[in-house]
Amino acid sequence: MKNFILTLVIFFGGFTIAQAQPGGGDKEEKIEALYVAYMTKQLTLTADEAQKFWPVHAQYTNELKAISSTTNELDRQQASLNIKKKYEDRFIKILGAERTNNFFQTDGEFRKRMIDRLKKLREQRGRGNN
Repeated sequence: MKNFILTLVIFFGGFTIAQAQPGGGDKEEKIEALYVAYMTKQLTLTADEAQKFWPVHAQYTNELKAISSTTNELDRQQASLNIKKKYEDRFIKILGAERTNNFFQTDGEFRKRMIDRLKKLREQRGRGNN
C-alpha cells in the first residue's frame, strides 16, 4: 500500500512537472489512469467486476460532474449525496456491500490526496519564484 502511494506521488509529481513544459500531455487522462489503477487495486477488482464496474462508475462520475458549480454549497453536497445513494445499489450488485462502502471511502481519500499534492506543488513553485 505505501509503495503504491509513493509511486502515485512520484508519478503525479513528475506528471505535474511535465504539465509545466510544452507538450506535457493530457492532465485529465493521466489522473484518470492513476485513479483507475488505484481503485482497481484497492477494491481488488476481478476482470469481470471491472468490466461491469467501470461503465457504471462512468455514469456516476458524469452525474456528479453535472452538478452546477453555481449552486450553493449545501445544495451541491445534497445533490452529490443523492447521486451516491442512487448508485449505491448498482455498485453493491457488482462489488457487494463492504467493497461498495470501501469504494466511497477510497474515492474520497484519492481525491483528497490529489488536492493535497497539488497544493504542495503550487506552494513549492511559489517559493521557487521568490
